[in-house]
Amino acid sequence: MFIKHTQFSSLRVSSILEAGTSAIRAIPPAFPLDATVAVNPFLGQVGEGLAEASARLARTSGISLTRPRSSYGTEIACGHILDEDLTAALEASNAGNKPADVAQLKAFAQMDGPVPAAVPTIAELAASVSGIDWPSVIEKTVGLWAAGYFDRGQALWSPAPGEGAYAAWRSWASRDLTPEIAGLTGFCSHVTTSPDTSEQAILRVTDRLGISVAAAETLFHRLLMDLGGWAQHARWLLWRAEQDGTTDGTLGDLLAVRLIWEEALFNRFPAVADQCQATLQLHAAPLVPDRDQVIDAILQDAAERAYQRSLGQQLKAPTKYTGERPALQAAFCIDVRSEVIRRALENQSPSIETLGFAGFFGLPAAHRDHGSDVEENHLPVLLKPSMTSTCHGSPGEEKTARIGARAIRALDRFRQAAVSSFAYVEAAGPLYVTKLVKDSLGRPTRKVSTSAAPRLDPALDAETKSATAAAVLKAMSLTNNHAQVVLLVGHGANVKNNPHESAYHCGACGGHSGEVSARLLASLLNDAETRSGLAAHGIDLPDDTRFVAALHDTTTDEITLFDKDQSGPVDEFDLLQKWLKRAGAEARAERALRLPGTAASIAARAFNWAEIRPEWGLADCAAFIAAPRHLTSKANLEGRAFLHSYDWQTDEDFKALELILTAPVVVASWISLQYYGSSVAPDVFGGGNKLIHNVVGGIGVVEGNGGRLRPGLPAQALHDGEKGMHTPLRLSVLVEAPEEAISAILDAHPDVRNLFENGWLHLFTLRNGRMAARYQPDGSWAEEEMNRQAA
Repeated sequence: MFIKHTQFSSLRVSSILEAGTSAIRAIPPAFPLDATVAVNPFLGQVGEGLAEASARLARTSGISLTRPRSSYGTEIACGHILDEDLTAALEASNAGNKPADVAQLKAFAQMDGPVPAAVPTIAELAASVSGIDWPSVIEKTVGLWAAGYFDRGQALWSPAPGEGAYAAWRSWASRDLTPEIAGLTGFCSHVTTSPDTSEQAILRVTDRLGISVAAAETLFHRLLMDLGGWAQHARWLLWRAEQDGTTDGTLGDLLAVRLIWEEALFNRFPAVADQCQATLQLHAAPLVPDRDQVIDAILQDAAERAYQRSLGQQLKAPTKYTGERPALQAAFCIDVRSEVIRRALENQSPSIETLGFAGFFGLPAAHRDHGSDVEENHLPVLLKPSMTSTCHGSPGEEKTARIGARAIRALDRFRQAAVSSFAYVEAAGPLYVTKLVKDSLGRPTRKVSTSAAPRLDPALDAETKSATAAAVLKAMSLTNNHAQVVLLVGHGANVKNNPHESAYHCGACGGHSGEVSARLLASLLNDAETRSGLAAHGIDLPDDTRFVAALHDTTTDEITLFDKDQSGPVDEFDLLQKWLKRAGAEARAERALRLPGTAASIAARAFNWAEIRPEWGLADCAAFIAAPRHLTSKANLEGRAFLHSYDWQTDEDFKALELILTAPVVVASWISLQYYGSSVAPDVFGGGNKLIHNVVGGIGVVEGNGGRLRPGLPAQALHDGEKGMHTPLRLSVLVEAPEEAISAILDAHPDVRNLFENGWLHLFTLRNGRMAARYQPDGSWAEEEMNRQAA
């Protein structure tokens, strides 16, 4: 990130640059719109607990990491949070300044906590003495430059390619008269005389402003957070580069840009010097959570224990597994939305069995769609693709598709251009009347996938086919007692006019639909060479078992079968289609109770271009359960749990368990914490108001006509207009496996262990269908109270 120059060799210089690196690591990445996936907004704080992170982000962002305290008081008063939850949370806290007892904690829960305020920047200090809103000026001017610099093809004009961010900004800002018109005289010349590299600029400004090493890290963090989603997009560039074994200095460049603004304002308004020194002292002070932050963290823990207590009560009476061959097996993505449709499908017949597995179905593929050579990574963002796939047809078909795609792009450029856009509307507007009327009435034509079946390219050899298939089946705990029909159900969303459409698709598929992954695996498992080699891997697959790919539309709860991908009988699907249709209707009826509007409109809202709440996505997610389905099949988990099938007794070396804890659990935690952050700190980690969104650069949205890029989830994805639809809880992970096996895996993966030991995730083992033991911050296990009572 920072390249240390030989002329800067002192310990201070080294420490300042290290502080810059630490500040960069404290920023979470934000993925672009075409592959929006949930990201933990507290990714840079996983090495500390909730109270400590609250202290840090209060200083650098002016936010609280918990709900308004009155909401905890309300839950205590109505009996949702019990004294036993408060007692357990109070005992678990090791803070020296925590309340003395439960009575005192309950008294604090009735009081409003203080509103945190970030340490002011020089821009804010200058605004107070000049009457000019300098933070807004910076947001607008930097946002305008960043929209062009980071553009991914949306803009018709963009800066010269190949320049680093710092050099590109200097070239822009040295000619931008906006700051000088606003009152910052000499800003252009100040930029022109700034150092040539971002590292030198950072060092010069820190010396000019007297920034100490002790103050540097949180001050730098403060300035980067001030840039909103632009800093998070730059952090994504670094994330992607490091996945490829390289690095990226863009975020360091943005830090230099923001520091140069601070320096220019300090020079222009010397009256802020004393206040500036006071802010540096605040940044240099040790980061220690105050009593209010400790209290709020304890109340949040108590709320999570209340949910865990309720969850444990649902899981205490598992059904017994009969071992009979099911009439149908259906493997769904672990996405919480599948929990509802799985229950509905199981209700159609006692002989139906459902399973859960990450939606890329164990095939980490980079996919090229029909008519395109753009590679889409259909896998979790934590992984790198190890195979490629394509839907390409014959050369003639591809040529026709590419010509059509280019014509559409040319038309789009024409209708968006500064002058021709007006003529386009005048000339072509009447042609859209019918479409607009149909869309407004919620009656558009449904899209049906017409892509050819995807295939691996290059194809795998026979041995690799069998080994890959066996690894996937073992990871799915699908090694015996196979049904005659096994559905592999990916998922995607069917929404209109929504910049965040990819966020409704499959997170395990990198923000894409799960169709490709399901069809690839079905093809692999139906392949004769694959099946002939499975016995050597200990898997006895019946000759009559057929794998069928399917796609669950999470907005309409309709399931599309891709049974024509492979040859075989189709008559057997009549009953299956009836089951799926009835299950979809049952799932829609359940979901309609939470959605604004009437049950009759639930399918149509997916096709309504004006609908701001087509579905709730993963709102209210709260748990991850890795266990055989029969342990949870009688529980109504209300679409709040990720359900991953896992049988530890068939996992001889616990490799499947290791994969679950290090990939699906981590991705689920990112989802949970993105919803959490967007709920408790919407101004910093939320996506803003959908009604005033404008897409910028093809990478994100801004509110209105420019300024700060908004990461995270829009307000309408979390709130129905009257009440919040997501309860911010850190994810509770339940695993049926021996404690010692889990501990060994966590010891081998300290980054994952940090999530549990610092409280960003809760971890429990299941035993005989009960929540048996809780993982402690010191790495030990404590028997759960309900389990002790049962024993």
